[in-house]
Amino acid sequence: MGIMVQEHTGLFHLTSSGMSYLIQIVDGYPAHVYWGGRLKHRQRMDDLLIHAPERAGLDRLPQEYPQYGSGDFRNPAYQAELADGTRITELKYEGYRITKGKPPLIGLPAVYTEDDAEADTLELTLKDAYSGLQVTLLYTIFAERNVIVRSVRLRNDGEKNLRLRRALSANVDLSAKPDLDIIYLSGAWAREGNMTRRSLRQGETRIDSKRGMSSHQLNPFAALVTPETTESHGEAFGFSLVYSGGFEAGAEVDAFGSTRFNIGVNSFDFAWLLSPGESFQTPEVVMVYSGQGLGDMSRTYHKLYRTRLCRGQYRDAERPILVNNWEATYFNFNADKLVDIAEEGAKLGIELFVLDDGWFGKRDADNSSLGDWYEDRRKLPGGLADVAERIHEKGLQFGLWFEPEMISPDSELYRKHPDWCLHVPGRRRSEARWQLVLDYTRKDVRDYIYESISSIFKNVPISYVKWDMNRGLTEIGSEALPPERQSETAHRYILGLYELLERLTTGFPHILFESCASGGGRFDPGMLYYMPQTWTSDNTDAVERLKIQYGTSLVYPASAIGAHVSAVPNHQVGRITPLEFRGDVAMSGNFGYELDLTAFTDAEKEIVKRQVQTYKEFRGLVQKGDLYRLKSPFEGNDSAWMFVSEDKREALVYYFQIIAVPNPPRRALRLDGLDPELEYDVRQSKNEERLVYGGDRLMQLGLPLHCKQKDYESQWFKLQALRPSQP
Repeated sequence: MGIMVQEHTGLFHLTSSGMSYLIQIVDGYPAHVYWGGRLKHRQRMDDLLIHAPERAGLDRLPQEYPQYGSGDFRNPAYQAELADGTRITELKYEGYRITKGKPPLIGLPAVYTEDDAEADTLELTLKDAYSGLQVTLLYTIFAERNVIVRSVRLRNDGEKNLRLRRALSANVDLSAKPDLDIIYLSGAWAREGNMTRRSLRQGETRIDSKRGMSSHQLNPFAALVTPETTESHGEAFGFSLVYSGGFEAGAEVDAFGSTRFNIGVNSFDFAWLLSPGESFQTPEVVMVYSGQGLGDMSRTYHKLYRTRLCRGQYRDAERPILVNNWEATYFNFNADKLVDIAEEGAKLGIELFVLDDGWFGKRDADNSSLGDWYEDRRKLPGGLADVAERIHEKGLQFGLWFEPEMISPDSELYRKHPDWCLHVPGRRRSEARWQLVLDYTRKDVRDYIYESISSIFKNVPISYVKWDMNRGLTEIGSEALPPERQSETAHRYILGLYELLERLTTGFPHILFESCASGGGRFDPGMLYYMPQTWTSDNTDAVERLKIQYGTSLVYPASAIGAHVSAVPNHQVGRITPLEFRGDVAMSGNFGYELDLTAFTDAEKEIVKRQVQTYKEFRGLVQKGDLYRLKSPFEGNDSAWMFVSEDKREALVYYFQIIAVPNPPRRALRLDGLDPELEYDVRQSKNEERLVYGGDRLMQLGLPLHCKQKDYESQWFKLQALRPSQP
């Protein structure tokens, strides 16, 4: 395992425990040879070698980082404009370097190693002799994970300015894989995470975001799969961009059935000036190979992101069960009401109270005060510290909501600094939700936010922060940037955000940060690097959440998925579902409540108390276990998934029946991920009877289901392996 170089053929062989990735230098161009299941170093590979391009030129050469203008008419991975206005560069191979471990990316989030033995990194250096543009392709391969992490560093070693007009993070030409499908996550606000699958045909399939955020509409992830690929069978090639801004990803099939896939920062409205000696580092893309279907691909992402992307003391810690006051009170609350909800939560075993929007400035609705980060003494006469202390006395931790990237035109901050928002002089400033976007390219703006927020952190006993972001970027310009750098604004905004988050999360490591962007508008690996969990969607309806959470799990671990029980009729769709059903759905992520606990009946409080006790028993398995998706809510009238411990001795199964059907057939749920040699004691949520089944029986014949004839019926099954019998 590691990286083998065959100097005489120009072949680079990157191997993990179950995967190989081959690159060959062909006539000075890095060519893509193979990506798939592991190949042994010692076996013959000369028949895999690619010959120098002849009549067809570069248009038939499978490449690692292709250019445009020299005979390849497919989408390029980069484009540079030179000082004379021309746009022709030709990168040729200069050399390579191999190092142990994985170097960090300065100013950008990235996966990491804790020991250099975990991974090896290959750097391929390319150069355009005419302009002096030098490009370094970075590949990190993990020894025990089927993961390659790629990024690119572009440096101007010439004597004149040049401008990058396109700088993607990775390109792969899969010439040996015809007839592929693409799978990606699509949707909108309140219906994120829809799994979309379509066949690739000649032409281009493209997903992207031009919103300055990764977006509700399309997530910065895609997988190329063979047509026969399912959850447990077939090949899958995953691409996940560690970035929180506008992105693009495209799959282009040429006339010969070769598929080119590339991904990175969106080239639309992007340019980056490189003066002599300056560099540009692209975000990294995490590429995962699976030969055992989508489920194996997902579990590879889950474990990597949970343990080598998330950081800090909460990375491995069990997350607290919370109650958030938003849907309970909206803006209409006072200190006593908050304490009443917290007191009821303490009686039910809840561990954290979160004060949401409305505590600052003169914030009685969502049309004012963003940017005025000081407490509203009308609602909180004793201030935040008083409320936090009173809630602590009830036995709960205290958390707080912020929206630090926005500014309200009706705010003291805007009246004092109208130039601090993203804007173009002389043009209309487009408001959304009565707010504008702060210019995070500016250090003075970031310093103001840091000082405002850190002052609260230092004076109020806060253990949790919900960091919200509720609109896309418009009028993307900055008074602080010169004309020739205005097209850098969107990316510089994200770099500024990352710089601020690094200061806050490292300066206050005791605080658990949760990301939010009107729910899942910025659910991406870039944010997980700073905040180990994300509010998955503003839609808290349990039926809709089956789809949202199922789809999100395609790439993101359950430990990152915020999931709450809310009141009925549901505030987003008006649906009425049983409290037990809502609880079972929410317990499949980071569990909490978003309602008025004081309004519950005694019977409902007993249900909540049982749910809280159950989740405390299960949460370690939910947050760290291997997830197996069993039945898709996108394909039928029910859904199911399960979590399995690493040693396969414990498992937790959830089954959800959405609509009852008359005279149903006998049903059994085939499980996955168990040890076929073990026997499991099965405890049921809806039946006191304890049963024992073999792991082989549960995976081959299934677990018998006995659902009541009612809509929105759910149940869980806790599996515990029995100790081997003594001789």
